[in-house]
Amino acid sequence: MAALPCQCRGLKPAMRAIRIETIQPHHAVALAQLQRDCFPTLAESELMNERHFRRHCRLFPEGNFVALAGERVIGLGSGFLTDFDFDDAQHNFQEIIAGGWYSHHDPAGDWYYGGDISVHPDYRRRGVGSRLYAARKDIVQRLNRRGIVAGGLIPGFAAHKRAMSPQEYVDKVRQGQLRDSTLSFQLGRGFVVRGLLRDYIEDEASDNWATLIVWRNPAYRAV
Repeated sequence: MAALPCQCRGLKPAMRAIRIETIQPHHAVALAQLQRDCFPTLAESELMNERHFRRHCRLFPEGNFVALAGERVIGLGSGFLTDFDFDDAQHNFQEIIAGGWYSHHDPAGDWYYGGDISVHPDYRRRGVGSRLYAARKDIVQRLNRRGIVAGGLIPGFAAHKRAMSPQEYVDKVRQGQLRDSTLSFQLGRGFVVRGLLRDYIEDEASDNWATLIVWRNPAYRAV
């Protein structure tokens, strides 16, 4: 599969060499290892394996992306389409991703649910995450969907959970008083926090809390 179009003007040469492509079956083993490299505090049951990624290739390949440095898999932006119910928004990760199989994918769904976005620690702060988010936004706009919704981890909460509640922590991050490596990044890319998700994922760093984040497609046209 050819690399997706990229606005590379102004990128350093090392970044121009990193490609964003749609997922292929031969990426599956490396993607399973990437999960473990990126999320060391998650329970093993929360991590996806190569069989899950091969399934994603069959279900919705155009909406699942890998970042490649040469032939090395260094990032992932995966998800599926669904009709998300904001009136009953509480859910957990394993429910909505159907145990990693993305079986709730509905080709006619109004929303892209972000199942996972991750960048290998060796390649962070180089713009890879931004390009993966851009690829997601591009497919949402090309398919004329309402936007992106996801449960967002708050890894920085681990250092503050004895001093404040999850809501207080998220409020301080939103106000710029604290920085969270995940939430601050998401806010900087146009996402807004719509609430908190209790027991979203088994993660010792965040006491299982996550944010409900939303990006609305400004080009969406009702049909």
